[in-house]
Amino acid sequence: MGQETTAPPVTVIGLGPMGRAMAAAFLAAGHPTTVWNRTAGKADELLASGATWADGPLAALDASEVAIVCVIDADAIDAILDRALAESDHHELPATTLVNLTSEGPGRTRELATRAESLGVAYLDGSIMTPAAAIGTEATRILYSGPADLFDRHQQTLAALGGTAVHLGTDPGRAASFDVALLNLFWSSITGLMHSFALAARQHVPATALAPHAQQMAQLVADLLPALATEIDAGGFSGEGSSSLTSVAASLNHIVHALEEAEVSSAVTRAAKEVIDAAVSAGHGADSPTRLAEFLSRDPREWTSTNPAHRP
Repeated sequence: MGQETTAPPVTVIGLGPMGRAMAAAFLAAGHPTTVWNRTAGKADELLASGATWADGPLAALDASEVAIVCVIDADAIDAILDRALAESDHHELPATTLVNLTSEGPGRTRELATRAESLGVAYLDGSIMTPAAAIGTEATRILYSGPADLFDRHQQTLAALGGTAVHLGTDPGRAASFDVALLNLFWSSITGLMHSFALAARQHVPATALAPHAQQMAQLVADLLPALATEIDAGGFSGEGSSSLTSVAASLNHIVHALEEAEVSSAVTRAAKEVIDAAVSAGHGADSPTRLAEFLSRDPREWTSTNPAHRP
């Protein structure tokens, strides 16, 4: 006889690579798992592994106390809720907890939370900080925000996704705020790295030759990061003892020249240089680069107040 499961049932809505990985992790942890996706074929492997197919969004939400949704954006979630309402005779939704792991901006996320709650659906937001291949392993890291009692209630169920789960606070948009900031860091870094590889290639330096030195440079940034963050929160931007923005601007001039000489696009570096030039023109030339965190948070129209030649 099979062993009776005590793990609570879970629903996964959206079966892209991330959704499929999460559904597989819940199944592996012994959770009865219901799945739904606009394209049914994406569920074939999960169904063969024991998942249950829902006939539509309403059935998917009704199947479990916790419904994970991971789709393209908040508009897709709105469409799912609209369809679930249309499928309901009483135009009501089941009193489930919707755990939204869709990547979206904080403002749109807050709107979605308000709508879900108006429909009687409890809402917890989350941002996945690792690729689909990490789901179900110790490498997983997911940031959550929303009502603390919801997180506490479902934390053990969500633990099937693996790794570390961090609750950031009750604001439903807080996890999304972390998400967009960290993704901005990641993709800006990847873009900068590819730009550096392109410049090196023009000088007949293979990417593999540059890579270990690039790793050391990235480690330098990682080592500096805590002190830089502390300086920003303390509002101390003195350039004494570090590079001033004036010296950074001079360094970027040199890099732009090297890029153009090598016939590599300088657009990425010029964009950074324009911001720094604007900060210098606004009177911050003696400040450290941490001043940019405050300067970039200003209305860009303020950047031009002292020197109209510098435009964002």
